[in-house]
Amino acid sequence: MPVPQDVTPQSPIEKQPVIGLIGMGAMGTMYAKHLVHAGWKKIYVCDLPSKYHDLKEKYKDVPAITVLRDGHFVSRSSDFIMYSVEAEFIDKVVSQYGPSTKIGAIVSGQTSVKAPEKEAFEKWLPPDVSIVSCHSLHGPTVSPVGQPLVLIKHRASDSDLRLVENIFRHLKSRYVYLSYKEHDEVTANTQAVTHAAFLSMGTAWASSRQYPWEHGKYVGGIETVKVNIMLRIYSNQWHVYAGLAILNPSARIQIDQYARSTLEIFKLMLNLDEEGLRTRIYAARDKVFGPAQTRRPLLLSEDILDQFSLGRQSPPSKPSSPVNGAPASPPGPTSEQLHAINGKVNGNRSTRNDTNSHLSLLAMVDCWAQLNIQPFVHLDLAATPLFRMWIGVAEILFRSQSRLDGAIHYAIHNRSHRSDDLEFAIAAGEWSRCVSYGNFGLYQQRFNETADFFESRFEEATKVGTAMIKTIMERSL
Repeated sequence: MPVPQDVTPQSPIEKQPVIGLIGMGAMGTMYAKHLVHAGWKKIYVCDLPSKYHDLKEKYKDVPAITVLRDGHFVSRSSDFIMYSVEAEFIDKVVSQYGPSTKIGAIVSGQTSVKAPEKEAFEKWLPPDVSIVSCHSLHGPTVSPVGQPLVLIKHRASDSDLRLVENIFRHLKSRYVYLSYKEHDEVTANTQAVTHAAFLSMGTAWASSRQYPWEHGKYVGGIETVKVNIMLRIYSNQWHVYAGLAILNPSARIQIDQYARSTLEIFKLMLNLDEEGLRTRIYAARDKVFGPAQTRRPLLLSEDILDQFSLGRQSPPSKPSSPVNGAPASPPGPTSEQLHAINGKVNGNRSTRNDTNSHLSLLAMVDCWAQLNIQPFVHLDLAATPLFRMWIGVAEILFRSQSRLDGAIHYAIHNRSHRSDDLEFAIAAGEWSRCVSYGNFGLYQQRFNETADFFESRFEEATKVGTAMIKTIMERSL
């Protein structure tokens, strides 16, 4: 008997759908938790056969969840089936279990890249099943409340879509309706380059063998977001980001442009071309944050961000002396004046020690401008928490004339961050090449090498980062 589209967790158990989850990693586990909390009574789950006994033990006291041995058992008995597996393996897994799908069932996938998922579903699923895919645009430790949940009605009726909406309704996410192609374009714009920036930051700091925030650098305000999100990304599994970057053609283009923007801006810094740098950055600002952007800023004040800092500020650094016979820097604002410039952004905060070139942010906005990407369009459509914060810190820098001018002047005339900027430019190029090779093994190796360096800081950063995201999202949504 077909499941009524208006079914709810309060419906009699015999009328409720059997919900099947294939893959019980972080996201599959998150869905299981929220579906149980919603009140659904018949949830069948499975993971790799080798994890069967551990999974049974984990859920032995959860009567709503039945652990099955593999995807064949889940597929042939479930009315709604969600594959929550890595994009790299979606074809292999669907080829195994797809043919066993129950007649009339609805199949979905929680992969971050939809092109391989679409191909796998069309290739391996029987023609008498429907396809309504999904993607929660947030990580497993972030509350789904208010977050975008993409729904893709690909091969399904309106009643099929209504049933899926009802199954997920108690997550209290915001539904975003896209096609498979639109999904991959949006996620490339909102996630791939954002991840590349933070991955490059981590690799650069790891290459320097330092936790800079513990020595007075990258502390407070904008830097708080950079450090906390970098650590948050590296504390996750590498495959969360690899599939999105490698399997999405749009993502490759954007990651390559980000590396180009970083290198070209860094060359202007090395050539002491202040006018050239100013012209390029102003053009990017006007294109991305032009007069049409009149909305209120996304992020909180930097006083709020400072509450989540992992380090303490050091005394303001003095401008570097000439290097290797290079001509002395032309006269410009003193260190104290630059700190005063920054202080004007949030009132009298001239004691802040957060002036630097902000190369990662300059390159990000330049990348958007070079590719004609309008980030606010994607923000309204399907922004992740990380993307929302990344635009927010870009706004803090680019919508303050004095702060932006301070960063440009610092990039040319103060060399105290020059070695860090060099490491960052190198790291951005290396990550771009890694993605272009399409090699998951190389991606995993690079990711894990950096993650190993920061591992001892993950526990604290995860707690602080979660609190920071919660506070920001509550005040900006």
